[in-house]
Amino acid sequence: MEKITKAIIPVAGWGTRRLPITKIIEKSMLPVGNRPLVDYSVQELIKAGVKDIYMIVSNVEPCQVRAYYRDNLALNLYLKERGKADRLEKAKTIADDVKIHYITQDPSGKYGTAIPIALAVEEYNLNEPILYYMGDDFIWNPDGPSATDLLTGAVKDRTESAIYGLELSPEETTKFAALTSDKDGFLTGIVEKPPVEEASGKLSSVGKYILSPELLKEIVKYVQENDFGPEDQEYMITDPIETYIKSGGKMRVVKGEGEQLDGGTLEGWVHANNVVCGGK
Repeated sequence: MEKITKAIIPVAGWGTRRLPITKIIEKSMLPVGNRPLVDYSVQELIKAGVKDIYMIVSNVEPCQVRAYYRDNLALNLYLKERGKADRLEKAKTIADDVKIHYITQDPSGKYGTAIPIALAVEEYNLNEPILYYMGDDFIWNPDGPSATDLLTGAVKDRTESAIYGLELSPEETTKFAALTSDKDGFLTGIVEKPPVEEASGKLSSVGKYILSPELLKEIVKYVQENDFGPEDQEYMITDPIETYIKSGGKMRVVKGEGEQLDGGTLEGWVHANNVVCGGK
């Protein structure tokens, strides 16, 4: 299969579980080591050959993600004038041949993991396999293959989708989605936040996907045809995935490696820093 060159990353939202710090720092920009959370996924995707990244951002200004990934001309000039030109490379956060496209999501509008996909697909008329990663977590596997390499290595052609699954405890799986697959490794079921008795022995989805053109259409259709209110339900990606596989769509379950690290809770963020910085 040809290399996947496009990815969608949602970074909108208020990060309310991390208040008060998220009043001034976007959740995806919380530091892990010397880099923001989102940058671990961004650099992994770029290393795997992604050239276009569609970031879904909030309509709140200033946008810290935008600031991080664009050149800071004043800083560059300062480094040159003060004889610190050797630090210019550290200040450059994205390669010249990579483009980040920003799409604004109204935080008072439709909400859920399917919404950023629909926004990007509709605005940019995307019709090819896409990688979809969350903006507030990443897979840490420094001594093994990346999540992107495992996902892209598993799909055979552009008609197949893929979902990344990790072995977690049943208690942890209740926070995610439990996956079931057939003998050939294709997804047969996905249950969002299952009860603990249904989670045992199943891989957990941790928000890493390859979405085929047909699945992208199914997600857009799901968002367009439903009108959930804020107290009804979220527009979850698991719903159109269920429809997709029941109608014959193929989605490979990729058994992942490494550890999921995130900044959604204070404890998780501290743990992520300990792991990345070597403290564990």
